[in-house]
Amino acid sequence: MGRLFLINLEGSIYSCKHCYTHLALSDDIISKSFHSRHGKAYLFDKVVNVTVGEKEERPMITGVHTVVDIFCVACGSIVGWKYESAYEKTQKYKEGKFILERFKVLGPDGSNYLAVQESQIVGSDVDDD
Repeated sequence: MGRLFLINLEGSIYSCKHCYTHLALSDDIISKSFHSRHGKAYLFDKVVNVTVGEKEERPMITGVHTVVDIFCVACGSIVGWKYESAYEKTQKYKEGKFILERFKVLGPDGSNYLAVQESQIVGSDVDDD
């Protein structure tokens, strides 16, 4: 496999809940008003230490988007997705941005988000901003 090089972030960070690998800085959050299958999700401008999966078109509440799932580079856990393209003009701002699902990451204070059962909406990405 080769040697794994990880980027260590400084400051208020979000990390993988399984292996604690750094994923993003809280300063890079664009919105905390997104939702996923497991509850809350945050839209980030940048994330690190992830690999991407296959492109797929995914229907979401705000329309169809082309996305790739993102995985922790250290342990392989899925942590969210990246928007590759949006078809709706009003959703173009999401292109190139990342979603981290709160259920799958640890917050800056080390807290773990617990999923809420009623938020089991497949492919949700509601933006309440």
